[in-house]
Amino acid sequence: MKKYIWFLAIVCGIAGGCKKPYNPSVISSPNHYLVVEGVIDVGDSITVIKLSQTVNLGDDVKTSGLAGYTVTIQDAAGASIAELQPIPGQDGKYASAAPLTLDQSKKYRLHISGDGKEYASDYTAVKKTPPIDSIGFIPKGNNLNVYVNTHDATNSTRYYRWDYTEVWKFHAKYVSGFLVDPVTKEVRSRKENEAAYYCYTGDISSNTVIASSAKLTSDVIFQAPVTTIPSTAEKISVRYSILLRQYALTKECYEFWENIRKNTEQLGSIFDAQPSQLQGNIHSISDPADPVIGFITITNVQRKRIFIDNSQLPTAWYPVYPYNCEADTARIYNPKNMQHEVQQFIIDGNGIPISAIIEMNVLIGYTYSTIECTDCRIRGKSLPPPFWKP
Repeated sequence: MKKYIWFLAIVCGIAGGCKKPYNPSVISSPNHYLVVEGVIDVGDSITVIKLSQTVNLGDDVKTSGLAGYTVTIQDAAGASIAELQPIPGQDGKYASAAPLTLDQSKKYRLHISGDGKEYASDYTAVKKTPPIDSIGFIPKGNNLNVYVNTHDATNSTRYYRWDYTEVWKFHAKYVSGFLVDPVTKEVRSRKENEAAYYCYTGDISSNTVIASSAKLTSDVIFQAPVTTIPSTAEKISVRYSILLRQYALTKECYEFWENIRKNTEQLGSIFDAQPSQLQGNIHSISDPADPVIGFITITNVQRKRIFIDNSQLPTAWYPVYPYNCEADTARIYNPKNMQHEVQQFIIDGNGIPISAIIEMNVLIGYTYSTIECTDCRIRGKSLPPPFWKP
């Protein structure tokens, strides 16, 4: 596809034509389709379902959360087993009040209503997810490859999906031992709770991670790729953690996620797989012609977390800091220009003091840099999450 785009660009440039912008009607089409994400969790965690709607191709965002809907789990008789409540401050997310206790010999469905419309998933049986055996990693070339191992001794799972949450510890370029007091407007030493060198941040998975053992004699998944991290990534500069979630899928659900993977990750040329329609198991009851995107499964979600320290990685790997950083000096009194540089560049300016400059036991100034290079808190939190190992 990219070759055709470049070809058209060249032809248009030579011919001097192609000046009138072409905006096909699909770009501005008012169609907004319901998107349903989540799993009915019959394990020890609450169930969270996210409702959103597709937006026009020309819009900046991909989906928009939907609030004010009623989301329930129903049994085969249509009776409500549990109602999911909106999560405050997270439009479009609905959660059960507690972990669900469902009869694993029966089938259930997700029922959604709102904005004068009604939707429901197919009645689905509970599928048991086996535990994650291990999560491992292999440095290869200039990448860190993270993988998962699992198996089902009963040979009844066969289809798997994973998603994950990442958290990592990182640091600022420079250790800043000082700051400008907001009240006194003077440079002072940082207190312990004002430290800004080490921070924590994270992300959630956006790639589709699936695997199948359907063609194998045994239901074993060995070193299925989960994610790849470049050797220069800041997330592995100190300590990195990944929480992996594993889901057992039906064959139909696996095919749904396989289509998503192809549509989002394998396009790029006319020789790649072309977009296919996402046929899920959620349908509009009020308007059968109204498409719905999503596939609801019912299973116990298995979880496992590992930590990776930078000391476990090749010593030749060196993370690239996301900003260009330089440190400069500011003197309290500069005899060359008669300027109070600390006042000018740090107190009245945007410079963050790093270290004191001492001559003959007298403080004469500070080194300083930008906030991006001295304060990690603009990109993370200084306190570690509760699960973090010291």
